[in-house]
Amino acid sequence: MSKPDVKYLELLSQKYPTVQAACTEIINLNAILNLPKGTEHFVSDIHGEDEAFCHILNNASGVIREKVDRLFEKTLSTRERTELCTLIYYPDRKLEELRREIDDEWYQITLYRMIEVCRLCASKYTRSKVRKALPKDFEYIIDELLHTSADDKDKQGYYEHIISTITDIGRADAFIIALASVIKRLVVDHLHVVGDVFDRGPHADVILDKLMAHHAVDIQWGNHDILWMGAAAGSGACIACVLNISTKYSNIDFVETAYGINLRPLALFAQETYTDDTDLLDHMHKAIAVIQFKLEGQVVMRHPEYGMEDRLLLDKIDFSDMTVTLGGTKYRLNDHDFPTVDPEHPYDLTPGEADVVAQLIYSFTQSEKLQRHIKFLFSQGSLYLTFNGNLLFHGCIPMTEDGAFYEFDTGERKLSGKALMDYSDALARQGYYAKEGTAARQYGRDFLWYLWCGRRSPLFGRSKIATFERMFIDDKAAWQEEKDPYYRFIEDPEMCGKILAEFGLTGQYSHIVNGHVPVRAREGELPVRGGGKAIVIDGGFCRAYQEQTGIAGYTMFYNSYGIRLVSHEPFPGLSDAVKSNKDILSTYVVFDTAQARITVGETDVGRALQRDIDDLTALLTAYREGIVKEK
Repeated sequence: MSKPDVKYLELLSQKYPTVQAACTEIINLNAILNLPKGTEHFVSDIHGEDEAFCHILNNASGVIREKVDRLFEKTLSTRERTELCTLIYYPDRKLEELRREIDDEWYQITLYRMIEVCRLCASKYTRSKVRKALPKDFEYIIDELLHTSADDKDKQGYYEHIISTITDIGRADAFIIALASVIKRLVVDHLHVVGDVFDRGPHADVILDKLMAHHAVDIQWGNHDILWMGAAAGSGACIACVLNISTKYSNIDFVETAYGINLRPLALFAQETYTDDTDLLDHMHKAIAVIQFKLEGQVVMRHPEYGMEDRLLLDKIDFSDMTVTLGGTKYRLNDHDFPTVDPEHPYDLTPGEADVVAQLIYSFTQSEKLQRHIKFLFSQGSLYLTFNGNLLFHGCIPMTEDGAFYEFDTGERKLSGKALMDYSDALARQGYYAKEGTAARQYGRDFLWYLWCGRRSPLFGRSKIATFERMFIDDKAAWQEEKDPYYRFIEDPEMCGKILAEFGLTGQYSHIVNGHVPVRAREGELPVRGGGKAIVIDGGFCRAYQEQTGIAGYTMFYNSYGIRLVSHEPFPGLSDAVKSNKDILSTYVVFDTAQARITVGETDVGRALQRDIDDLTALLTAYREGIVKEK
């Protein structure tokens, strides 16, 4: 063995100081390799819909109902099974709802049933892993009950006594809540969020709090996430875009209440500047939109490498006849009131606008809660992820019309495919973490805006974002946003294989998993593309999209049996879910079944465990040959 190898093994021997310790761990790890792989849950494009998201998280896209049916289909009525599921989803609320109807007998029966569900969810994990998932207050009791069968005559009295004692001492409510928590934790081993937590819906902050409390989660940034990340980093252009969306969708209460952003300076400026008969929110929307177009123009002029000079729009306005010329076509504007736009210097902020922007930047960068959420997105998130053979990203891999990976010219080199994604990820982090006041920070902040809406951006995937056109031009011909060729090429299995290979994935069961573009199920559009090699799981989680899609979103499961998609109907609301036991109606589609049940050894975690086994085996050899001494 080389000296570095011996040095490493000596360090490893501190944790496994004897032959027996090393052998025990090898046996343990080998056993884990042969367990069924854990269940992965995929969601995308949540867009602030906190109630629907929390329900999907609570019911694990219908998997908990499936397990309850499997256990009790022949012994409980549909109503009883549904009520048990609601109790697992919302134990504290449901207990309060049932308070007048329940007695000691109900508690004892319910505890038996929940223990059975918990035991089924725990069946494919090691006892050690299950124990780590147990709440400290009830760790010993739950562990005992999960590994003591009520049918075991020798322990039947012991089992029954534990249940009755829990009820007698008034701890049944707390124990039910603890069991429900364990069930929900064990039923999903890992959660993937394929982008767009923010915008449109009422409570992205509630969703992020839930994600921060989750035991195993990763996030692939969406373009709406990156916009808020840029805003938190102090990008004026990103802040203006955030507030444009918030005022357009009447969601400023979220901005003010959830994150404490002070919008009073914007409100006062808008009220003083725009004096027509529309309401204050419309004035705020107009004011921040004009500021947005000015700040975006400044970014575009700073970065010719973005190739977005045609998105310099304010200088294309002819104020004599109130028209704008875009792409060689003249369009009439539906609004003639632009008091803050100087035709000679259209991208300069007025002193009043500059003051508003400065105050907004301060408010966004000083919001403790927003900064905490954005740091979580950076720590647990990335532009893309390869996980257990699948490639996850929100938007697209930019491509050319002939099927090549698009080359982005940074000014120093040209990057495409995986290299472009890595570069974009690094620059996003630079925009947030580089030292304030440096050129690196400014460059990264501008790139965060580019990722939000830039031509050829891997998070945006369109030729333009037609915010100006939709706001000021009635002719819908000006609104068209051309999709990146990627969205055409993922219909081709061969091109999907090319994209996967670019990221080192060549296995039979490798897939691209996307969000971003809502699947129009109402029109017969399918989420599975490229002969099953690509899956688009944005099906309309956000209510704003449900009229287009006809459903309320897709989620996906990948367990030891393969992959299946779940399509969901709209969520009836938290009140109906608790009081009337109404669940989200879900439809399963199994589309990729493994030939044999997938084990931990075939996963990324399993490969890491195998490397640990190899190191421990080398340590055993070193002990037996006297290279390393037992402690």
